[in-house]
Amino acid sequence: MKVNMMHGAGGEVMGELLTTLTKFKNNNAGGIGLEALDDGAVIPLGGENLVFTTDSHVVRPLFFPGGDIGRISVCGTINDLAVMGGRPVALSCGMIIEEGFDVDDLARIVASMDDALGEAGASLVTGDTKVLERGALDGIAINTAGIGIAKTVVRDNGLVPGDVIIVSGTLGDHGIAIMAHREGFDLGEQIRSDVAPVWKMIEPALEAGTIHAMKDPTRGGFAASINEMAKKSGVCVRIAEEEIPIRKNVKSAAGMLGIDPLEVANEGKVVMGVPAQDALAVLAALKAHPYGRNAAVIGRVTAGSHVIMETAVGGERFIEPPMGDPVPRVC
Repeated sequence: MKVNMMHGAGGEVMGELLTTLTKFKNNNAGGIGLEALDDGAVIPLGGENLVFTTDSHVVRPLFFPGGDIGRISVCGTINDLAVMGGRPVALSCGMIIEEGFDVDDLARIVASMDDALGEAGASLVTGDTKVLERGALDGIAINTAGIGIAKTVVRDNGLVPGDVIIVSGTLGDHGIAIMAHREGFDLGEQIRSDVAPVWKMIEPALEAGTIHAMKDPTRGGFAASINEMAKKSGVCVRIAEEEIPIRKNVKSAAGMLGIDPLEVANEGKVVMGVPAQDALAVLAALKAHPYGRNAAVIGRVTAGSHVIMETAVGGERFIEPPMGDPVPRVC
């Protein structure tokens, strides 16, 4: 088998590659490690839960409506910490830069990263830089790793029958914004990426009630994330199509592109499973934050398996995990 682009797209095909990439015997430091395939690891340390994660970022174009590769590199790592209940504390940054890259663009990327760090209340504390010869890289690639502290650890495998499924806002914004921008579509109202650090939105939600499971729907979108959560939890998730928040212009662009907005990356949203009795309090906490104003209850957890869509016309269909991301190079 040879590695191809589908192996890095976050869908079912990526699982083939992960069987090789995760063959480490030394994969757990006494907490939740690589074997869990969660958004990060949890390492018990001095009576606290240290959450650790890392992510690499390749985006085309580097600057897009609503963000850029710098903002996405910080937000992606902060959000992986946040959905595990981790308050982001410190990040590292490794940049691989192609010879000839514009220094003004590099300064713009760094300033964008700094803004996102300030918004989340975190700091960048260490880093590394490599420069490759012209043509060896498409501009720039950025790796960020981060640590956070969690009072209560949240996993992506904690759904139980009776939970309700909440999304923190409209789905499909980032992936469709990238693709529409690449294709030069003019749809009147501009489609913008949702890239944002979500910790300040999640923190009051954690205080408002119990959250059994949480994930940020990045590569592979909502469809990939909810299927992973359901499979790991050993439950069925039923989604009400009419309740899913998707912007009208995103639906229009997705239709023109032939792309399901549920299968494309989001970079400032969260999917969570919450006990029914806590749903209203958690929803209110999300809606009180600007990033959560479109939060909605979209489904429920039952016994069984699979993810099932209850359609607007009264039918049912499976929401399948995508084979790969239909919009490559978005995060």
